[in-house]
Amino acid sequence: MATLLYTHPACLQHDTGEYHPECAERLSTILAALEGEEFMALLREEAPLASREQLLRAHTAHHLDHVLDAVPPSGEHHHIDPDTVMSAQSGEAALRAAGAVVAAVDAVAAGQARNAFCAVRPPGHHAERDAAMGFCLFNNAAIGALHARDAHGFQRVAVIDFDVHHGNGSQHILWDEPGTFYGSTHQEHAYPNTGLAEETGGKGRMVNVPLPAGSGSDEFRQVFDDIIVHRLKEFAPDFIIISAGFDAHAADPLAHLRLKTSDFKWATERLLDVAAASAGNRVVSVLEGGYDLPALAASVREHVRALLGH
Repeated sequence: MATLLYTHPACLQHDTGEYHPECAERLSTILAALEGEEFMALLREEAPLASREQLLRAHTAHHLDHVLDAVPPSGEHHHIDPDTVMSAQSGEAALRAAGAVVAAVDAVAAGQARNAFCAVRPPGHHAERDAAMGFCLFNNAAIGALHARDAHGFQRVAVIDFDVHHGNGSQHILWDEPGTFYGSTHQEHAYPNTGLAEETGGKGRMVNVPLPAGSGSDEFRQVFDDIIVHRLKEFAPDFIIISAGFDAHAADPLAHLRLKTSDFKWATERLLDVAAASAGNRVVSVLEGGYDLPALAASVREHVRALLGH
């Protein structure tokens, strides 16, 4: 079966201002990297707008209204916080980013594709139930996970996050949600200073593995296999969402893990193995971080190669 690629031009129009690391060039670089004969098998789909009902599975009505009412006039910027910036196009971009994951879940659940990658921005894993932060407006991964559970009846939905920063928002939203699992590897003592190993969730289905700054491939692969994949197999997911951040790469300027490009393909393949065993191969991946453009392009290519080839 096919691999789907969801994106939308509106995600390129989300303007964070000069010198901001979460810039439109991130997405244009990724899309250029996925051109060419090798990626012709990707089925390319336009991301729809997420509905209010879909967003409300993960966020409060107050949060939705606060974000969408904060969209500034054309040519202006609005800072939700020092890092999280909106432009006139940001509201549509955020709705398309969340809508991409929802549509991908629908397609994979229906058997129209084996898996999907959502090349969208703004990213989402820092957005909490009632707060935007860390470049993130809506929590795309959590919205997708709760949609898989509530709209399609999956009973064991896992979100696995290998971004260098802990997905505090995904953890916050899923903390007490039945039928969900959240697993994260991330750099310890990095933004947003959450994700301690003892943060295990209201139902004990949170697995946080903070790695010391400077950790590389060997350290990452050991804990990913021995802890994240081990616990994920015990959970036996019937649907997997990947928060695919590529800023743990050694070249990335925003943190200090030392992963190689090949590590992202390896991690993806390990998750696909679990999906094959218990989830009918159902995987939806959504872009999170990654701020060195050449490293981001190379890492996404490896990630998508794994999705296509498994």
